Amino acid sequence: MSTTEKLERRMENTVRIGIVGCGMVARYHAKAIAETPNAMLVGACSKSLSSTRTFCSEFPQVRAYNSYDEMLAEHDINTVAVCSPTGNHYEQAKRALEAHKHVVVEKPICITLRQADDLIRFADEESLSLCVISQTRFSDSATIIKQAIDNGELGRPISASLMMRYMRTQAYYDQADWRGTYAYDGGGVLMNQGIHGIDLLCYFMGKPQSVTGYAKTMLRSIEAEDTAVAAIEFENQSVAVIDATVCSQPPFPKRFILCGEKGTIILEDDAITLWNLPTPCPIEMKASAGGSSSADPKGITHIYHAREYRNIVRHLLNGEALLIDGHQGRIPLSVILGVYESSKTGRKVLL
Repeated sequence: MSTTEKLERRMENTVRIGIVGCGMVARYHAKAIAETPNAMLVGACSKSLSSTRTFCSEFPQVRAYNSYDEMLAEHDINTVAVCSPTGNHYEQAKRALEAHKHVVVEKPICITLRQADDLIRFADEESLSLCVISQTRFSDSATIIKQAIDNGELGRPISASLMMRYMRTQAYYDQADWRGTYAYDGGGVLMNQGIHGIDLLCYFMGKPQSVTGYAKTMLRSIEAEDTAVAAIEFENQSVAVIDATVCSQPPFPKRFILCGEKGTIILEDDAITLWNLPTPCPIEMKASAGGSSSADPKGITHIYHAREYRNIVRHLLNGEALLIDGHQGRIPLSVILGVYESSKTGRKVLL
């Protein structure tokens, strides 16, 4: 039996995952995988062997690999979760695909559209799955809002606003020299903190068509932007504005206002606070279940990561539709890079 046949046979029962990158994000993945039926985290590696060993001491069933090459050569691993800094996503995801592993990559998928397109093309050609983490789509509130829009309860989308007024101190950036850099973080507030909100905005409003924006570094000593504003036009002719910063004192919950011809919905973090539609809100309006990261990047739980992993595992084992594949992961990246380009050129950017 060939290696590929063995891999396919093993995939019939269990998705066996190896993680590359053993920082904070990897721990959310590990907890989520532990709660996902028919999934098992079996290996981990990072550029620092001591970090890998520390991670594996927290999750004793996980084997520490000395290198990424060693982990990729392990036939028992059929899926790789890329949890490293953004600047490493493309190379590590591409190498995993070349090793005939399915890939789960943290947001953003990559730092350039060319990289994203290459991963998407390669995965499609090799019949491999490329899954992008954007766990906020899996909140109850996001699901209900998306259903209301798709069912016509909001009516034709008219306009939306997305406010992301966060706080990240200078110490946060100083703790890791890759944060706030273009090479390894891909950008600043939009690419790191804001991409989840931008993904949800496009999920709700439709395919973005053009963007105009400003990205500025106002207070933090970082290479990329700590503050940005943008205006988006969607293919359905609706429009939206984005207001993002990591310099807000105090920080506020992420806030969406979605206006349609039949009413308005307000979403704060993952809690619906206004449902002004002809039909009643099908869930109770209550405080966030997933926590808020407006002031603390650790202020979230793994709840929605676990929900996304269940979708990924059911996709790999049973063919369930994947909610966020490479094509979906490319959309918020295109918006953010469009804002950067518009800020530099002073022109509207077509997406």
